[in-house]
Amino acid sequence: MGEFDAIRPYDDAEVPAVLARLLSDPAFLDILTHFRFPRAAGAFGWLLKPLIARRLRQEFAGVSCVSTLQDKVEHYVDQTIDRATDGVTYSGVEQLKSGSAYLFLANHRDIVMDPAFVNYAVYHAGLPTPRIAIGDNLLQKPFVSDLMRLNKSFIVHRSISGRREKLAAYQLLSAYINHSIRNDCVSIWIAQAEGRAKDGDDRTDSAILKMFHMSRKDEPFGAVIQGLNLTPVSISYEYDPCDQAKARELYIRATTGTYKKTPGEDDNSIALGITGYKGRVHINFAQPVTRFFEDTKQLAVEIDQQILGGYRLFPVHYLAYALWSEANATLQVPKAEQLFPADELARAKAEWQRRLELCPAEHRPYLIQQYATPVRNQYQVKAQQAQGLGA
Repeated sequence: MGEFDAIRPYDDAEVPAVLARLLSDPAFLDILTHFRFPRAAGAFGWLLKPLIARRLRQEFAGVSCVSTLQDKVEHYVDQTIDRATDGVTYSGVEQLKSGSAYLFLANHRDIVMDPAFVNYAVYHAGLPTPRIAIGDNLLQKPFVSDLMRLNKSFIVHRSISGRREKLAAYQLLSAYINHSIRNDCVSIWIAQAEGRAKDGDDRTDSAILKMFHMSRKDEPFGAVIQGLNLTPVSISYEYDPCDQAKARELYIRATTGTYKKTPGEDDNSIALGITGYKGRVHINFAQPVTRFFEDTKQLAVEIDQQILGGYRLFPVHYLAYALWSEANATLQVPKAEQLFPADELARAKAEWQRRLELCPAEHRPYLIQQYATPVRNQYQVKAQQAQGLGA
C-alpha cells in the first residue's frame, strides 16, 4: 500500500473498475434519474434507471484515464453552468504557466461549485486541472467518494476526534500536498478555511497554513510557502442558491447558540448549489505569493487582502450594504446607482427584492449580512492600501 493510498485520488489504472462500480450503483443511478427526469423518476424510476445506466456505459466505454474522463464530463459541466448562471468570467488565469504546479487557496461559498469553477477556468485555459481537497464528512455514500476521487479529489479527514489521530491525519495531508506540487507537479485546490463562509466573511484560517508546513518542519515556514506557488483565488457569485438556508442557519445559531444539521442537509446543499441560479460568476487568480513570511498570521493577512481585494462585487452586494445595520460610514462606499447602468441595476433590484420577500423577517438581517460583508471587507482593504501608500 502506498503512503497516500488512504486519501489520494484514483489513478488512471483504477478508472475502468471504479466507473463500472459507479454505473452499477443503485443509489447513484437513482440520483441521476431524479436529476434528469424529476417528474417521472418516482413512478417510472424502475424503467428509467436501467436505460440511463446503459446509455452511460455506452458513452463512457473506452474511458481508461482521468483526463479522458474529465474531457467527457466537461460537456455536462458546461451544460450545468449554462443553465444555472448568466455567464462565468475569470481574470489572472493567463499568468499560470504550463509545466508549473500551484497551490490554489480559495474562499469557500459552495461545497461543489467552488472547485468546479476553478477547474472550469483552468481547463478552459488549456492547463491541467488541480487535485481537489474534500472533507470526509461529505463522503458518507460510497458512490460520492468514488465520484469525487475519480475527479481528482483527495480526502481531508475532518471527522477524526482523537488528538494524536488528528495530528497524524494532518501530517499525511501536508505531505501529500507538498508531494503533489513538488514531486508530481500537479496543482492543488483547497479552501482557505474549513466549512463555507455562510456570513460572507472570507477569512484564512492560520491552521490551514500551518498544516502546509507540518511535513517539512526542518525548513523555515516562509521557504516552504515560497516553494508551493501559493495562489490566492477569489470566487464571486452574484447570487448564492443556498442563501436562504444559510440565513436560517445563522439565525438559529444566533438565537440558540448552536446548530445541528439534519440528515441529508449536505446532500441538499450540494444539489441546490449545483443546479440553483447564481447569476454571474467571476474567478480571480491573484499573483502567487513570493514574499518570505515569518509566520502564519502574517501570511493570512496577505492572503486575505488578495482574496477580499480580488472579489468581484455585483449590484446586489451594494444594495445589501445600503440596508445593512453594520455598514461603516467611514469607508465611503458608493451607492449602487453610482457604479452600475440603470438597466443592470433594475434587474438586480428586482431579484434582490424577490429574495428578501422569500426570506422570513427574522432571518432577513442574516441574508443581508451575507451579501453586504464582501463590500465592507473590500473597502477596508482599499482603505488599508491607501493608508500604506500615504505612509
